[in-house]
Amino acid sequence: MKPKERLIVALDVDTLEGALELVETLSPVVDIFKVGIAPFTAFGHELLEKINELDKKVFLDLKVHDIPNTVRNAAYAAAKKGVFMMNFHCLGGESMLQAAAEGAEEAALRLHKPGPLLLGVTILTSMSQDDMQSIGITGSVEEKVLDLALKAYNAGLNGVVASAKEASSIKDKFGEKFIVVTPGIRPEWAAKGDQKRVLTPKEATMAGADYIVVGRPIIEADDPALAAEKIIKEIAG
Repeated sequence: MKPKERLIVALDVDTLEGALELVETLSPVVDIFKVGIAPFTAFGHELLEKINELDKKVFLDLKVHDIPNTVRNAAYAAAKKGVFMMNFHCLGGESMLQAAAEGAEEAALRLHKPGPLLLGVTILTSMSQDDMQSIGITGSVEEKVLDLALKAYNAGLNGVVASAKEASSIKDKFGEKFIVVTPGIRPEWAAKGDQKRVLTPKEATMAGADYIVVGRPIIEADDPALAAEKIIKEIAG
């Protein structure tokens, strides 16, 4: 992939107007936009339509976690909307993840077009070892990420969402074709915010990340397009 194709910009903003302005501003340099739970709940339909109109791609980041039938229906509905990728919590188990794959495949067959890339969410990049232990998840972060990634792999998903710190281990265990999408990316010139397990764009790419997700360093910049270009150069470097 070209460096530009690896960047996903998170549209974590409060208003439809703000999101649409960012999409318009960034479209010349960005191909994929992440729509998370808050913006999707508030104005998701209009935002997805606009992104599709500009011939850009949507990463629908809802981290779905529910009973298998509900998850199957969610995957089916998202595939009908033509999203490029979407994700599901691996903690829901293999049966739930398999249902997601079935729902997306059914929609793709009915619509006669490729379905979305399906990703399993492992351990959030905002979580530390202590955070995991506080909710009863034992073992090291890397051990648990690999355990959860195995569930996604066995269920037939295309890859996982994980910290870039675990990208190399995931690639070693599941192969180069198993996609790794890494949030919590912070260029050296940006603040970490509430992220704890972070790497720079260059470090993440070198570690094996296929796609990197960047939010605040771009969308809060004085010149978002310039910030995106700087990050693409870091990926290339």
